[in-house]
Amino acid sequence: MASVSKDSPALDLVRDLQELARLAPSQGALEDLLRRGLDWLERVAAYDLATIFVLEGQRLVVRAARGRLAARVKGHSLQLERYPTLREAMDTRRARVYREEDHLHGDGDPFDDVLQLPPGHSCLVAPLYAGDETYGVLTLDRTVCETYSPSVVSLVEVYAQLLAIAIQAAGHKAALERLHRQDHVHAKLLEEELAGEPLGLAASKSAPMQRVLALAQQVARGNSPVLLRGETGTGKERLARALHRWSPRADHPFVTLHCTAVPAAALEAELLGDATSERERPGRLLLANGGTLLLDGVEDLPLPLQAKLLRVLEAGDFESLGGERSTRVDVRLLAATAADLDQAVAARRFRADLYFRLAAFPLELPPLRERREDVGLLCQALLAEFGRRTGKRGRFVTPEGLERLRAYDWPGNVRELANLLERAAILSPGPALGPEVLDVPGRRRRPSATLGTSETATLAEVQRAHIERTLALTRGRIYGKGGAAELLGLKPSTLQSRMQKLNLGRP
Repeated sequence: MASVSKDSPALDLVRDLQELARLAPSQGALEDLLRRGLDWLERVAAYDLATIFVLEGQRLVVRAARGRLAARVKGHSLQLERYPTLREAMDTRRARVYREEDHLHGDGDPFDDVLQLPPGHSCLVAPLYAGDETYGVLTLDRTVCETYSPSVVSLVEVYAQLLAIAIQAAGHKAALERLHRQDHVHAKLLEEELAGEPLGLAASKSAPMQRVLALAQQVARGNSPVLLRGETGTGKERLARALHRWSPRADHPFVTLHCTAVPAAALEAELLGDATSERERPGRLLLANGGTLLLDGVEDLPLPLQAKLLRVLEAGDFESLGGERSTRVDVRLLAATAADLDQAVAARRFRADLYFRLAAFPLELPPLRERREDVGLLCQALLAEFGRRTGKRGRFVTPEGLERLRAYDWPGNVRELANLLERAAILSPGPALGPEVLDVPGRRRRPSATLGTSETATLAEVQRAHIERTLALTRGRIYGKGGAAELLGLKPSTLQSRMQKLNLGRP
């Protein structure tokens, strides 16, 4: 078998084609890739000027040029109708070698306006095409008067096809990036629409809330984990969204995982992804890459998964369920809890090392009863959000209604207020929400049969009445965000067990 020498054109061609094929789909700057391809081409076809003309409408425009004459053709373009032989090369998809008679009696040279080349100089034109698309032409020129050999022409044709593939790949990549940007903008608009405004956080009149917001705006600019603590319904997720919006990651995804709402056995797949099925499913960590991930109810993470989350915080990588390779991610982690994590650490239900990493910057949200001055502001924001979702705009709480709302302790905090206002906005015949439609728990006297015949109710009777009120508020919903279990600070299974003991069914 004949061997190919180290410096043979065939070996150069193989090596160059492999490198161009590797760069074509990934190279960010197309011009740099094209210039590199023209430099490699000089090893198999000598030239004083190598030019890539790209078709733009009915014009051929110089996109890249190399050689000692390259600086003189920068910005050069041709009207295609004046050069039928160039059109023929593109239509037939065959390279063309120009001879002296072609220069003297044919179209003339493409560089007649900018260069003084002798009529019999070496000139070659090869079409740039890939698939059904023609992108322009590659031209080679030398000042010497001789003709390119057929073997050189064949090699140039191959280079031209690969450079055309590079142009095609760059076009596809640009189109995909445009679609990605459009999808990203659309997703951001949907996210903002679904999430609503951050409930006038910056306009809060409450001193405790203003202190929290000042700290939040400071920490938002960095990448440190943040632990959001507070009673159920205080607005931890909304503050997390505000942290994301105030951060340099605002143009990247904000992803939430409600740990309490996912069975413990499924949490690992939800967080890290699942590679065990035929269609690999990405986890929330990968979906949040470049952005922010909120783990709501972080106390419910199983201990083995806590160890894997700690690895993400320390090393920035993880392995999906059933996966064989590590995946690196750049994610800002926020954690939210209504539980006492110090107690969970003491009871060894929560890893101390993970807790210390998450609690590097804790933010404690005050309950609504400690920021009653914000009730009016919250009502405006919540009703505006309700109006955007339902089309029932213009609802407002009357001064008498606000007085009643401010007098209540709000054990379910902002979420309880939101549910009450939504119910009132649905039931009210007009835009004004007064005391008659604001069904604040405890304002209506219960029948004696509900609270017992004695003046002082038993603990079971008080529990029963409170659970009944909460179920009425959530329209009987126990599970999920805003459900009765969350408002009461109980696990759904615990609430159901307690309801059975109290002989209490859903309303």
